[in-house]
Formats: sequence, C-alpha cells, structure tokens
Amino acid sequence: MENHSLPATKKFITYRQELLDLQESGDIGASKRAAYELALMEQSHFVELNGIVHHYHDSGPKDAAETVILIHGWDCWWMWWHHVINSLNKRGIRTIAYDMRGHGWSDNDPKNHYHIDFFAHDLNELVIKLGLGRFHIAAFSFGPFVALDYARSHPELIRSMTFFNFGYLPNSAFIQAFATNTITFVFNKLLRNLTWWLPAYMFARLVLSKNTVMLHDILIGFKSLGLCAPEAIDQTTSQITSFKTTESLPDMVRSVEMPILFVAGEGDTIMTSENTRKLVDMTNRGRYVEVPDCGHLITVELPETASELIWGEVQAYSGT
Repeated sequence: MENHSLPATKKFITYRQELLDLQESGDIGASKRAAYELALMEQSHFVELNGIVHHYHDSGPKDAAETVILIHGWDCWWMWWHHVINSLNKRGIRTIAYDMRGHGWSDNDPKNHYHIDFFAHDLNELVIKLGLGRFHIAAFSFGPFVALDYARSHPELIRSMTFFNFGYLPNSAFIQAFATNTITFVFNKLLRNLTWWLPAYMFARLVLSKNTVMLHDILIGFKSLGLCAPEAIDQTTSQITSFKTTESLPDMVRSVEMPILFVAGEGDTIMTSENTRKLVDMTNRGRYVEVPDCGHLITVELPETASELIWGEVQAYSGT
C-alpha cells in the first residue's frame, strides 16, 4: 500500500478538540466516551479521492486474509459501524470504514456533486490508492446503491456483499414529491437545527428503531446530522426517490453475479421486509435474512447481530 496520508480535515480537527475538551469537563461518562473515540481516531487517515479529501478508518491486521469495506447510509458517517468494526477486528478481519464526500470527517464537495455515480467513483479511487486485493462489502441503507454501482464495473474485486435495510420501494408521482419534500424538511430544516440530542433521539426511537439505543450511539447519530452537507441530503434524497433510480434498481441487482445477503429488520417501517424480499427475488445469488424485533438502525440497535451476519458471509466466501 502506498502512503497517501494527508493532513486531517477541518471537521476532524474540530471534532477532536471537542473530545479533548470533554475529557477535561469533569463529567465521568462524557470523559470515558471521549477517550474511546479518541482511541478510534488513532486509526483515522485522509486521502484525496477525485479532488476531495476523504476520511477513512483502517483497523485490524494489515496483513489480514480478509478485508471488509463498510459503507455508511444516508445522512450517516463511518462511526455508525464502530461496534461492528471492533467485533470484526477481534476476529482477525481488516475493516475499512470511510466517510463519503460531504459526510462525517470528509470534506464537502465545493461543486456539490453528491450523486451515486460520484460516490462510486470515490470508492473506486479508495480501493486503488489503498492497493486492496479482493474484499467484502457491507453497506447500510443508502450505501448499497453505491456498492451496486461500483460492483457493476469491478465485479472481479468483490467476494461478497451484505446489505442492511435495503429494498425495492414502490414509486409514484405522489410518493416522489411527498418523500422528497418530507425527508428534506425533517432532516435539513428540523433535525439539523436542534441543539439538544433528545428530540432527535425521540424521533429515531419512534420512527426508526425498535430497540433502546445506548446514549453514546445516540450522540454519534446526532453528530452525523451536523457533519453532513445539506446539499448532500437534498441531492441524495432527490436521487433515491426519482423514477430513474427506482426503475433501474432491478437491473442493478441483476447485473451483478457475486453473492448478496439482504438483511431486513422485521419492524423496519422505512424499508420494510416485504420490499427487501422483492429485491432479493430479482438477484442472481441473493439470500434473505429477517431480524426479529429490529427497526431501520441495525448497526446500533443490534450490532452483534449485524457483526455475526457479516462474519458469516466472510467465512462462506473467504478466498473465493
């Protein structure tokens, strides 16, 4: 692997200083959370991908036989995978979790290009610059769109893919307009302007999650709202609710030959298990797992379950 390490982004530096301040705050709980995240940040790196400085977290054995690239979801960031990262690293797997452009600690795009194909090109550049061989992919929510777009051009590099909370949504002119306007308002106009995490958690608990989530994970999720570029939310929302995207999704999954495990939460009201099953039926090598008592946020609701499912795919297709 070549050394492409760049100086940290402003978002990373600001976040790190906030953690250092928390360590000195006298709040024991906050200090422990800060120490944990600061330790994670020691495995953070920065690389320029298609003109944008990206953050990626690279941990586990560098000479590991198996590597998993973790792709976050819509309005999320790499930290949504932190439990999964710890679990997979303990099993000897190398994990690479990165922030898409305009998300997390990656820089915003000054040209505001936040479309699936741009994200897929960034993933391709990351794989090239890290000198990766064959690897597995785990992706959540919006992430599978990026994974599928990448997989169509580079099928020889992917051993398996695990998709969480992803399916085939019905579409209509009403659904397109309603979903786009509602999602943009809730996340860009309402939740992003909150200064206290509790209202955001109540929204997530009532709409997205079926399980109580740890305070630390609540705060991590709340932070992702402020770290995501508003333009990224606007553009990705418009794209995933467009007829072009929904109508092309069946062809996207049919065009790839590698095994795909689709994982649905039984209680997911955003991407229902029924819609996930529809997409599985369109694949060449798709399998389906439904997780009981789980909503849309499996990586923080039931992280051990998510980790076990990824681990199972790695074992099944290692060295292939």
